Amino acid sequence: MVRVLRDRDAGLYLGGVTASAFGDSAMALAAGVWVKTLTGSDGLAALVTFCFWLPAPAGPALGVLADRVRLRPLLAGTSLTLAAVLLLPLAVHSRQQVWLLFVVLVIVGTGAVLTDAAELALGAALVPASLRGDLNGMARTAVESAKLLAPAVGAGLFTAFGGHAVALLDSLTFILAAVAFTLLRTRGTDGGGSRVGPGSGAAPGRADGRSSADVNVPRVRRSWAAETAEGVRFVWHRRPLRALVLAGGAALAASGLSSTATYALVDSGLHRSPTFAAVLTTAQGAGSMAAGLTAGALLRRMPEHRLAAAGLALFAAGSLARAAPWPSVVTAGSLLIGAGLPLPLLAALTAVQRETPGSLLGRAAATAHTLMFAPTGVALLVGTATVSVLDHRVQVLAAGALAACAGAALLLTAARRTRHHDPQDHERQPDADAPPDTHPDPGTEGRTEPRVRD
Repeated sequence: MVRVLRDRDAGLYLGGVTASAFGDSAMALAAGVWVKTLTGSDGLAALVTFCFWLPAPAGPALGVLADRVRLRPLLAGTSLTLAAVLLLPLAVHSRQQVWLLFVVLVIVGTGAVLTDAAELALGAALVPASLRGDLNGMARTAVESAKLLAPAVGAGLFTAFGGHAVALLDSLTFILAAVAFTLLRTRGTDGGGSRVGPGSGAAPGRADGRSSADVNVPRVRRSWAAETAEGVRFVWHRRPLRALVLAGGAALAASGLSSTATYALVDSGLHRSPTFAAVLTTAQGAGSMAAGLTAGALLRRMPEHRLAAAGLALFAAGSLARAAPWPSVVTAGSLLIGAGLPLPLLAALTAVQRETPGSLLGRAAATAHTLMFAPTGVALLVGTATVSVLDHRVQVLAAGALAACAGAALLLTAARRTRHHDPQDHERQPDADAPPDTHPDPGTEGRTEPRVRD
């Protein structure tokens, strides 16, 4: 952590990630309250979350852009665009203009999908391979911290000054993110180039063992559909990566099921006021922050699949505790869920960074994000529909069972690969600290092309 925080670029990167996450979290809550206030409709208020999740399936196609253009200008330009888009809600004053909020949320969701892929690709270029888990974990901690603080800030601003103030806050956070990304010294690739080497390993001209995003590998540009399919195939056809990504998706789906039962749990299970949900949310956030800060050290001591399975086991244990009728046990269960949930996500994303050639990293990252986060929307819909007809404990225990099954399946898959000496286990890319001389262009096996300086 200290090594990461001492690095100027890593600090700016974390600042940009935190600023945009804070604005998104504040706006997500305020937009729902805003729609409810203007329309009186619970259904339209619930549609706010759906609009934000709607672009998630388009992740692999959006990831092509992250592989075609330089990452630093892409992140800064996207942030500035979203800052401008978030001025549109200033025109919303009545029920007839609510549709504008939905349009804005879809655009913000699209920007989030694109920036998630670009941030993961850029993060691989900022620190040595041994510190990527730390950087990813700290980024996750920053996001979780923003989720804890932003809703309260957004709600307070909405109560005091209305939705327009929250929109302005969100716009300001994207401006701050753009400034942070602009100040980075590590540059993204030139348009039409690709980042250096497998997993963005070490590159010429850097004495610190990091990758350099200023080094380009010439590649033939194909159609958008062909490049999208290439990124999807890369993740899906590598069984270790696919297993980790699907385990992350199962963890998030289980989280969606569990979270929709929170108010029913507080009401009928604990017989407390709805405000007690804030205690559970805080406990879960604290667990997530602790997991994010220790994930890098854990990844240096165990394989990704074991860390992911351990996280899923913690989630399952937390779900079991949340079925209890005692507030202290339920709070402890929320802490365990928070500690377990980030681990399979961080394990999967760090593995994607390590295994993916630089020219594919944007598409692979976007594909991984889609496979992990898109099921959450379905889980939220299922959870919302079932919480009113089933006892909350059924839903909570179902979430725990899903996490436990996903963890067991991940360990069984890893054991089977080891027992049969699956050749895909040896398809690791060259060590990120190895001397960079040549790098095969994905999809052109047997042909190598020299890396050239920018």
